[in-house]
Amino acid sequence: MVLLDRVSKRYGRGPWVLRDLTLEVSGLTVLTGANGTGKSTLLKIAAGVLKPTSGRVERPASVGYVPERFPSDVKMSASSYLAHMGRVRGAEAGDALERLGFVGSLTAPMSELSKGNTQKVALAQALAASGVLVLDEPWSGLDPSASAELVSLLEGRTALVSDHEGHLASATRVDLSGGHVTIELSRVAAPDALEALEGVRSVQARGSSVRVVVAPEQSDQVLAEALRLGCSVRSVR
Repeated sequence: MVLLDRVSKRYGRGPWVLRDLTLEVSGLTVLTGANGTGKSTLLKIAAGVLKPTSGRVERPASVGYVPERFPSDVKMSASSYLAHMGRVRGAEAGDALERLGFVGSLTAPMSELSKGNTQKVALAQALAASGVLVLDEPWSGLDPSASAELVSLLEGRTALVSDHEGHLASATRVDLSGGHVTIELSRVAAPDALEALEGVRSVQARGSSVRVVVAPEQSDQVLAEALRLGCSVRSVR
């Protein structure tokens, strides 16, 4: 199980990417939502790759993680990489690589593999984890046969997965873009003041306007404060 308790994240003094999010993962859970809603950030925090700005995270000792983009400059061969991860994890990759249909040389540097084969190696090392899986768009680059096999490999596992193509129709779904109000503002002189307001989840500049994503219960207060700060409201939805 993975527990994220009132987790918030911002990078430096930038806008909040996540704000007071609580999520318990005890089965197969799929994250959905538009770009910019914090899916990859949440997955990194769940995997332990990134620390939250605030909040608490509980996870098992063995976590299998696949990022949205696997590093393209890994000089280690696929076989050496899997052996190394096996030693770190204390478990071998098993037959996952074969089941996913890896085709090519296991002794070639990872940097020379196709995107599909690289993704299969990344998935094979993650699937060896005995605890939870954290997978960011794991179907990226996979052929139809490997895509179907990955669905099979995830059956019965505890996993937090982002999947914009709907491969896991029966999984629990968490929509990060739901449950909010989007306010479009212009004439914003002090975006930092907006970021500090209670209920504001993110503040993003978009040309001459600023998009503010707010928790529904605080939207009226944020609107009132934006007007007090001299902003012009272009739309609320």
